[in-house]
Amino acid sequence: MSERIGYVHSLESFGSADGPGVRYVIFLSGCRMRCQFCHNPDTWDLRAGREYTASELIQTALRYRSYWGREGGITVSGGEPLLQIDFLLELFTEAKKMDIHTTLDTSGNPFTREEPFFSVWKELMEVTDLVMLDIKHIDEEGHQILTGQPGENIKEMAGLMSDLGQPMWIRHVLVPERNDKDEYLQALATFIRGLKTVERVEVLPYHTLGVFKWENLGIPYPLEGIAPPPPERVAHAKHILGIGD
Repeated sequence: MSERIGYVHSLESFGSADGPGVRYVIFLSGCRMRCQFCHNPDTWDLRAGREYTASELIQTALRYRSYWGREGGITVSGGEPLLQIDFLLELFTEAKKMDIHTTLDTSGNPFTREEPFFSVWKELMEVTDLVMLDIKHIDEEGHQILTGQPGENIKEMAGLMSDLGQPMWIRHVLVPERNDKDEYLQALATFIRGLKTVERVEVLPYHTLGVFKWENLGIPYPLEGIAPPPPERVAHAKHILGIGD
C-alpha cells in the first residue's frame, strides 16, 4: 500500500520558538482561517506546497537529531496541520516509533466530533506529546470578525484535550482594536484556568512583518493603520493571563 502524500509549505531546521528545545519544524500547506493579522497568507492554499511522504519527512528531520538534545524533536505547524490530519497521524506515528518528541502547533479550526475526523483526531492525540493551541479570540463574535471562522469548536477541542490529559501550551496573539480588551483577556484567563493540562501560556504581540506577503498576493491588508501593541500593553495582558516575568 502506497504512503499518503502531504503538502508541505516549508521546513525549518533549527526552530527555537516552536515547542521545547531545538525543533525541526514542518509547515504544512492549507488554512481555512483568514486571520486579519496572518503573517503567512502564502500558506492558505492546501495544495500549493511540495509533496512529501511521512517517511521522507522523518528521514529529512533525522539529519538534525543530534542538535535536538533531550527536549527537542519535530513540530508540525502551518497553515493549519489538522487539514491534513490523516497524513499528520501517519507522520507522528512514524516519529513515535523512533522515539521522536512530537509537537502539534494548531489553531484547532478543523476540529469536529463528526466522523471520520473525530476518530482520527483521537488516534493523533495518542502520538502527540504536546499541542500548542493558538486561541485567536475568546469571544465568538470577535473570533468570527478576526478570523472569518467560528471558534466554539476550538474551545471544545481544548476541553477534550484537557480531559484526555493532553499537555498543552496556549498561545494568544494580542491584536489592538480586536482582542486586547480587558474583558476578553479576563474571559480567556478564566477559560484557561478551567483546563487541567496547560503547561505554559504565551502572549505574542501582533506585528506587521508579513504585510508585504499580502501586498505580493494582491490581497488588501485588513489591519492597515493598526500598530503593534506597546510593551506596557503586552505586559498588562500577561498579568491578566497570569504569566510571570
